[in-house]
Amino acid sequence: MFWRQGLALILGMIVFFIASPALADWTHPLSFSNAELTRRDFSGQSLQAAEFSNANLELVNFAGADLRGAVLSASVMTQANLHGADLTNAMVDQVNLTGSDLSDAVLKETLLLRAIFTNVNISSADFTDAVLDKAQIKELCDKASGVNSKTGVQTRDSLGCQ
Repeated sequence: MFWRQGLALILGMIVFFIASPALADWTHPLSFSNAELTRRDFSGQSLQAAEFSNANLELVNFAGADLRGAVLSASVMTQANLHGADLTNAMVDQVNLTGSDLSDAVLKETLLLRAIFTNVNISSADFTDAVLDKAQIKELCDKASGVNSKTGVQTRDSLGCQ
């Protein structure tokens, strides 16, 4: 009986000491919800799963940033630079992107419902399996051109343009 408890204690300590370094490396995702971030420079940064919902992101520079899985819901992103950014699996719903640069961005499986695309540069952007409504697709197809440099996918093909 005592040897079982002793063995269980030793095994528990081994698991604890082996798992402790892995737990120390885990960090919470960055959160910028409801923040005033006008003109901030996040270019080239790793911002996976970062939270930017309801933030003011006017004129923000996300060029080449890794925004995979990021949450940008209901933010203002007018004239933002997202050139070459990776927004795979991001939530960009209800976002005002007026005048923004999405050229060469990767938006695979990105939620974009109710986003505003007025005067947006989408040349060479990849929208493969992005969630868009029919009106958004029609609007984006009118200005779609180019081939994404990372995925090799044509913008028009990624949107399913006719």
